[in-house]
Order: sequence, then structure tokens, then C-alpha cells
Amino acid sequence: MAMQSGFIKRIRDIMRMDAGINGDAQRIEQMVWMLFLKVYDAKEDDWEINEDDYVSIIPENCRWRNWAQADENGHAMTGDKLLDFVNNTLFPTLKELSVTPQTPVKKAIVKSTFEDANNYMKDGVYLRQVIDVIDEIEFDDVKESHAFGFVYEEILKDLQAAGSSGEFYTPRAVTDFMALMIKPKLGEHMADFACGTGGFITSWLGQLSKQVTDTEAQKQFDDSIYGIEKKPFPYLLCVTNMLLHDIEVPKIYHENSLKHNLLDYTEDDKFDVILMNPPYGGHDDKSIQGFFPDDLASSETADLFMSVIMYRLKKNGRAAVVVPDGFLFGLDNAKVAIKKKLLTEFNLHTIVRLPGSVFSPYTSISTNLLFFDNTKPTEDVWYYRVDIPSDRKHFSKTKPMELKHFDDCITWWNDRKEIMLENGPKSQKFSADYLLNEQGCNIDLCGYPHEEEEVLDPLDTIRNYQEKRTTLNAEIDKVLAELEALLPGGVAE
Repeated sequence: MAMQSGFIKRIRDIMRMDAGINGDAQRIEQMVWMLFLKVYDAKEDDWEINEDDYVSIIPENCRWRNWAQADENGHAMTGDKLLDFVNNTLFPTLKELSVTPQTPVKKAIVKSTFEDANNYMKDGVYLRQVIDVIDEIEFDDVKESHAFGFVYEEILKDLQAAGSSGEFYTPRAVTDFMALMIKPKLGEHMADFACGTGGFITSWLGQLSKQVTDTEAQKQFDDSIYGIEKKPFPYLLCVTNMLLHDIEVPKIYHENSLKHNLLDYTEDDKFDVILMNPPYGGHDDKSIQGFFPDDLASSETADLFMSVIMYRLKKNGRAAVVVPDGFLFGLDNAKVAIKKKLLTEFNLHTIVRLPGSVFSPYTSISTNLLFFDNTKPTEDVWYYRVDIPSDRKHFSKTKPMELKHFDDCITWWNDRKEIMLENGPKSQKFSADYLLNEQGCNIDLCGYPHEEEEVLDPLDTIRNYQEKRTTLNAEIDKVLAELEALLPGGVAE
């Protein structure tokens, strides 16, 4: 643990003295692009040994070993010379690397990683000091490399705590639980179409690694993941995360999963397993809706991702997806169409309801885990409510949800039965016919009888109301449309 806390603290202390670093989010971004180049350089050492005629995509003068490390005489660039090199040679060169469709993924990621990266530091001496700290890590030392994996986890937690990035990363307990329940198998291909820093992918790899026993199994393991992330900084974090997990060819792509015609997907675009937490509480521009059939063209990002998931799940494939409460009870036309498709064309077998504070303090919006497969139409949907442990009122930053808090749910999963408590059902089964016809696709059942009200700071309060407004606006639009339809000729704009 000393190495972990010491590494991060040393870099933090240096960066605090640099006038160019404004806040934790910039500090972390600064740290990570350097880490990427250090990790990538270590990987290139391996590729040069194992591959005949390996040639780096990075020009020699821009490879970590040739500018960040001291020469044979112990001399290293520093001060204004170093700053000039980073700003006017390194970044322009890496941003403008020549990449074609034929460029191997492990080379192309360098350009995509640096497309939107920034150097914020303004003092070349402090920059030198940070580089020296990072260069101390020996990634060819298995023990040290493994230890650094934990350091990286701390960096991701720091990013989450920074709060200014606008990203809420799925708690590790949730990703681990979903990966555990999905039961990964060697030879399967898993995807996350909004992968962030790679939380679901690493949980998948954690479960799958238990099955790796030989070289062939290792190849299947390495080839099992696929991710897309549209935002540049999470993409950088994810690629670095994959390299640290010894995925030498990270199939992580810097693009927007929604900008593709839904009807154009072929079998080659489908996956055995999909694990993800689609962005929610947001809206994409109206042009995005043109990529979707009219009945599925929702204005809400999370809804659009649900359609992508359904269209990209293989026959007999399995999916586990995080959705907000608004998806369960929302009754606007697109949401209803999506839920009808889910219930009539897929087997939605389980909905696990999570307490509102699971993502606290980043958001208090309530979420749910949908488990479904592409085997048959839904017959019955089981609900299970995960309650707050008796020893606390809510989860928090200092007392987050842990995997052990799913223990009762895991036990129930393997021996399902309805559970009725004084405060309402904890577990119950409903037929698809009931959900479709009597509930009208309002699948908001087995919810929490009451929630402890958490006092939030003003920014969190604003964010929560904005998230709730997204769902309410859709409800209002639906009612207005119904009323307008009753008027002769509709309503003039």
C-alpha cells in the first residue's frame, strides 16, 4: 500500500507547484498520458523481442525511452527545452501519426489516444520531476507491475472524486456482480459500447482469467473484449487500463456507438455477451435519432443504447445492463416500443433493483440491473430488491457498496422464490403478459417502500433535478401529444 499512496502523493505534490495545473481532473489527465507512454514503451520492448521486424509507429525521437529517460551519460531534458519538446514536437507528432484501416490496432491506439490529450504543465522543471517519478516504475517486473494495477485503481477513484469530468463510473461492486452473474466462458466475445475507463471489461477479465490454463486459452482471453468510448479522456484511461491488464491488442475504439444505422448491423457486428452502463440523464442531438427506426428513435441516450444492445446481441447471447428507474416506469412512445421489443423478442429473466445511494455522492438517481438473453420471448420476469445493509442508512464515498452486499441476491439467484416483507415484496415474479397488457409496459415493480432522504450539496441537488427532469419531460411530451391529437387539426405552432 505504501507504493500506491506514495506514488500518487509524490506526483500530486509536484503538480501543485505548477501554475498550469488547475484542479484534480487536469492533474489526473496530465499523469495518465505520461503513464500511457511509459506503459506502451514497456509493451514495445516485448513486441520487439517476440516479433520479427517490429517497427514502432512512434518516431524514434518521440519514444519514451529516447526523450523521457536519461541518456547513457545521465543527462535528461528538463526546463524550457523539455517543455518546448513536449508542446511543439511530441504532441503534434503523436496527434498527426499516419493511420490507415490496415494499421494494427495496437499501433493505431497511439494516435487515437493523443487526439484530444493535453499537456497542462507550464514549468519544465516540475514536468521533469513528474516524469522521473513515473519512470521509476518497472513494468517488466511482474510484482511491481501487478502492484501498479492497484495504483491505477486509485487514480480512477481520484478521477471519480474530482467530479469535474461529468462522468460517473460504475462502482466496482456492481461491475463485479454483473460479470459474476453473466458467467463468462472462454471463446466468448464481450462488448461495452460506452466503456468509460473499462470497469466492466476488467470485471469480465477478472472472472474469465480463472479459466486460463494454457497458451491457447490465453489467446482466447486476450481476444475476448471489445469497447467503444466517445469521450477522449475516459478512452485514454481505458486503453492504458487494458495495457496494464496485459491486453496487448486492446480492441477499444474512440468513436460514438450511436452514430451507426441500427439496421445495417450484421452477424459480424454482434457479441456473445454485452455488459454496460449506458449514459443516462442526457440527450443526443436530433441527428442521432436518424440512425434508428422511427419507433425506437428516443430523445434519451440510455434508450438509444438499449436498442443498440438488442440489435448487437447474438442469438443465444447474454446481456446485463444498468438502467435508471425512468426506463422502468417511462411510458413515452419510444420507451414503450423498446420495452415491448425487449419482452417479446428477448428473455428478460431478472431485474435487480439497487438502492438510490449506490452511486453516491456522484448521483443519487436510482438504478436497476437488467439481465436478459437472446434465446426466446420472455415468459416471466423475476424481481429482486437489494436493500441497504442494516448497519448503515445509505452508501457513501467513504462507505461504498461492496460485493458482499450482493451475497443474499447471489444466494437467491440460484434458488429463486418470492419473498414478502412487511414493507412490501423483496422478490416477486410477474408474467410477460401481465407486464405488457395489464401494466402497459410500466415495469416499475418491487420498488423501495421509502428512501432515506440524503442532504446533498447544491451542485448535486441541481444535477439530480436535471436527471429527473429528463424523464418528466418525456412524460409531459407524451400527454401533450395525446391532448393535441384530440383537437381538430392539432395545435398550431
